[in-house]
Amino acid sequence: MDVKLKVGHRIKELRELSNMSQKDLSFAADLDRSYIASIENGQRNVSIVNVEKIANALNVTLKEFFISNVFENTSRN
Repeated sequence: MDVKLKVGHRIKELRELSNMSQKDLSFAADLDRSYIASIENGQRNVSIVNVEKIANALNVTLKEFFISNVFENTSRN
């Protein structure tokens, strides 16, 4: 799975666990709702700065954000 999809899946997972809509998350993270949607769909290469904004809005640390099964099966070169 592409890393953009992995990040998007993780954001959606955490957002749904927090019972937040994309609109709620976009407001809390000070990002546009359509930007959140495009990240969740794997269409955006999100910056680490915006990942941090999103993690903060979801009340998780960056460490907690990246501790997920979705990131485990990554091939190394």
